[in-house]
Amino acid sequence: MRKWGEFAVFVTAILIGTTLGAALCSSAWAVDKKQALDEKLMAGIRTIEAGLDGVLGLAVKDLKTGKTFFINENEVFPQASSIKIALLFEVFKQAEEGKLRLDEFVDLEPGKKVAGSGVLFYMGKPRLSLSIHDLCVLMIVLSDNTATNLLIEKAGMEAVNRRMDAYGLTKTRLRRKMMDLTAAAEGRENVSTPAEMMALLEKIQGGQVLEEPYRGKLIDLLAIPKESPLHAGVPEDVIVAEKPGELEAVRCDSGIVYLKDRPFVICVMTTYLKNDAAGNPAIAAIAKLVIEHFSRLQRSSEYGRVVSEK
Repeated sequence: MRKWGEFAVFVTAILIGTTLGAALCSSAWAVDKKQALDEKLMAGIRTIEAGLDGVLGLAVKDLKTGKTFFINENEVFPQASSIKIALLFEVFKQAEEGKLRLDEFVDLEPGKKVAGSGVLFYMGKPRLSLSIHDLCVLMIVLSDNTATNLLIEKAGMEAVNRRMDAYGLTKTRLRRKMMDLTAAAEGRENVSTPAEMMALLEKIQGGQVLEEPYRGKLIDLLAIPKESPLHAGVPEDVIVAEKPGELEAVRCDSGIVYLKDRPFVICVMTTYLKNDAAGNPAIAAIAKLVIEHFSRLQRSSEYGRVVSEK
């Protein structure tokens, strides 16, 4: 009788262990499905990176779940015109603090004009005054270098850097005006990292560093449609608040992609490019992979089933 009792206990233990094991395996598989998709996304991005003759940095954050994807996220990259996001933020922050007014007018003096991107270099004959707000529009939408330099003078270069320090963004630096080739040759480049630009945009989006109405106005300004690799990589009906940048051997773009119910921040930076023309297509291809990834998750149930609206 004792042997039969011991045998029954043994069989029961096996059955319980088998049931628990199956349950654990089932739970693990539920988690691993999304992990598998994440791994496929990173594999696709790595393939694009491998085909790019240069160095690539990436920071992506799902603003719904907090999930992140990184490549060289803490490496310092030249920002080109993407540094204008930090300057724009400083201008709006000072407006919020009452240190300047967005409707204040600034005179365009002939000696302040610089060439490169934008239109102000060709304007102001015989004279022209623009509001700080309008200078911000020109800086972000047309990447106007003259408008940018006027805003740097108004807000203060060191004020931008002190503000970045205050938020722990110690590698994000505005070190020169636009088209200051002497400063660039001396190594005074405008720089940041994928992780820091991601953090700045996330703070702005979350209302942590800028209150309404300034937060909304800043994002609306960044979201004005413009030609950029992020825009090229996402569907036309998706809003993208961003600022691209280009220099010789450098291409970058940082922004917030407002995918319905699944907004995310994406910052892609490239440098040491052997072929300048390869940078923007690589950024666009990565943006396409990322938005396809989040779109699939956004439309799917926890089991991966998609119920079409058709």
